[in-house]
Amino acid sequence: MKALTLVQAVAAGVVAARLARGRGRPAPLAPGRSGPPPRPVSVVVPARDEEARIEGCLRPLLADPGVAEVIVVDDESRDGTARLAAGLGARVVRGAPLPDGWVGKQWALHQGVRAAAGPIVVLLDADTRPKPGLCAELAALLDTFDLVSAGPRFVCGGVAEQALHASFLAGLVYRFGPIGPVAASPDRLLLNGQCLAFRKAPMVRADGFARVRGRLTDDVALGRLLARDGWRVAFRDAGDLLEVDMHESAAEVWREWGRSISLRDVTAAGGLAADLAVVWLTLALPVLRLAAGRPTPLDLGLLVQRLLLVTALRGSYARPGVGLVVSPLLDVTTAMRLTWSVLRPARTWRGRTYGRAVVRRGGPPRRPDRNAAR
Repeated sequence: MKALTLVQAVAAGVVAARLARGRGRPAPLAPGRSGPPPRPVSVVVPARDEEARIEGCLRPLLADPGVAEVIVVDDESRDGTARLAAGLGARVVRGAPLPDGWVGKQWALHQGVRAAAGPIVVLLDADTRPKPGLCAELAALLDTFDLVSAGPRFVCGGVAEQALHASFLAGLVYRFGPIGPVAASPDRLLLNGQCLAFRKAPMVRADGFARVRGRLTDDVALGRLLARDGWRVAFRDAGDLLEVDMHESAAEVWREWGRSISLRDVTAAGGLAADLAVVWLTLALPVLRLAAGRPTPLDLGLLVQRLLLVTALRGSYARPGVGLVVSPLLDVTTAMRLTWSVLRPARTWRGRTYGRAVVRRGGPPRRPDRNAAR
């Protein structure tokens, strides 16, 4: 028991150090702070069967004077995605059939970036809801950084959905720290693939999407790969300029976000073990001991820390509510889902099933990898 307490204390110290980095985080992105983009901005939206939600992404982009063009890469959609996007005024690129060795999103982005006319490219997922000024602020950051990612405010439709989502999000914060501070090493870098920005020419030269062509956790794989190449990478809070409505229910949060929450395909075995230990010891164990009526002083301290994080995460939600407040009750569930994601990682996404290679790797590739997903 003393050994467990000692290990828990070490894990608690690691988490406390990560959370403390948030005190020096940069200010969130704000509209109008940087003025219009200095160069034309092309926005690329990869889309596969997104007819039901892509309109909310495209309309504000097409009305944004800071955006020169909006490209939708139709990734072999089986619905009216391409027709709707074209009708709204976006430029639609019909994606070529998926080649062997590629995951679908990377293939769509690879094509979209090359089709972009502007020297600055912003990538947005179809479920994002950008606000005017987002692309201008991202473009301004490219004067200092080579690759920029932005964290949104999340839209959650019900108590259960928000509670599970917030518990998952707390687990990420405990593992990687808050948005903003620079990662200690490329191996601990975290990005949000729903929103990325970079200059086109360097990305084409780096052949970034081809080099992570077989990764399901494509955003983190790309960021860590380019950071290893010497790129300056930034992850900023853009909650005032970007919202994301990712899921329709708690079950979908469990299934869709849970598939990649472990970052299995971009994290070495030692890192996965450390992440599991941190989540079980500092999030799950205090709740379990409290439920059993036997919390230690350290458990109580960790529970207080977790409740403070609830307050800090209010800004991460468009409508924070009861779900956020009760989210610590699901921290054991989060630990279980993380463990399952490590042991039995998903290989199916958007109607496609990929080979085992996409979940077996333990770090970003250094050279193009031609034997990934099938």
